[in-house]
Amino acid sequence: MNRLKCHVRKGDHVEVISGNFRGSSGKILAVFPQKQRVLVEGVRIIKKHLRKSQDNPSGKIAEREGPIHISNVKLIERDGKPVKAAESKAKKDKRKS
Repeated sequence: MNRLKCHVRKGDHVEVISGNFRGSSGKILAVFPQKQRVLVEGVRIIKKHLRKSQDNPSGKIAEREGPIHISNVKLIERDGKPVKAAESKAKKDKRKS
């Protein structure tokens, strides 16, 4: 019954800040608060073997995104608007130049 609070939502634009996929960014496709995991578009592509079915008569190896831990992502943009932390960092970079 308790809702777990997450710093990101579905549809947000995030950047991966640690782990094997550090530096990559993308849109959040799904959030799993109980497992503390998120699916990020184009990050951690895994191959899943599918058995024969009517849709795939000869079977298939499908590529899809795998989940990564929620603490490894940083929010960049929500609803098309940059987040304050990202804005202040951009301003600081302009001052240094």
